Amino acid sequence: MSDYLMPAKNGTHEIIIDRSRFICHVYRVQTVDEANAYINEIRERHSRANHHCVAYLIGEHNAFGRAADDGEPSGTAGAPMLDVLQRKNIRNCLVVVTRYFGGIKLGAGGLIRAYGRAVSESLTTIGLVRRINMQSIWLTCNYALLDTLQSKIKRQGYTVGHIEYSDRVKLEALVEVTETEAFTQWVVAFTHDTVVLKLGDISFKELPHEND
Repeated sequence: MSDYLMPAKNGTHEIIIDRSRFICHVYRVQTVDEANAYINEIRERHSRANHHCVAYLIGEHNAFGRAADDGEPSGTAGAPMLDVLQRKNIRNCLVVVTRYFGGIKLGAGGLIRAYGRAVSESLTTIGLVRRINMQSIWLTCNYALLDTLQSKIKRQGYTVGHIEYSDRVKLEALVEVTETEAFTQWVVAFTHDTVVLKLGDISFKELPHEND
């Protein structure tokens, strides 16, 4: 997978439905052990809650996934929570919805909607970032070309990284791996082959993502 979404940060968001409190805890996680540690922490912090329902997807290729209803009717909590993560292409994310029962039963359909809504609203409120497999490309040019180069790179939708100054300027462009060849050809064409290009590292970068 070349790119996916993650929460922009850890956070909590609460909704109330028919007097029941649904507190959704959202975490950025990289391992199952890290996820379990957060789950245990929430259980201790909200020891009087009725349920702590869990969903997570960990790994760029969904290596680890889990959905747990924690006493709610089977399939009414963990599954709809996990479905939100899958539909939004969110990875390396743990969501735990803590429920304090308000005395009114919601029924299976009501629970599915409530748990799914709790996760969806939380992710919208907290925000998401897009993690993209990016190729670092260093462009060495004369100072006279720097402003034009920066402007054109940004207008084409690419990202400008670091800039180093010496006798000439070295500018870093961050390009999706799949666009590396097209980018280099484009630079060579519009600069008439006056820029020296050198490939740098490939790594995941986080870019802002507008909620759907």
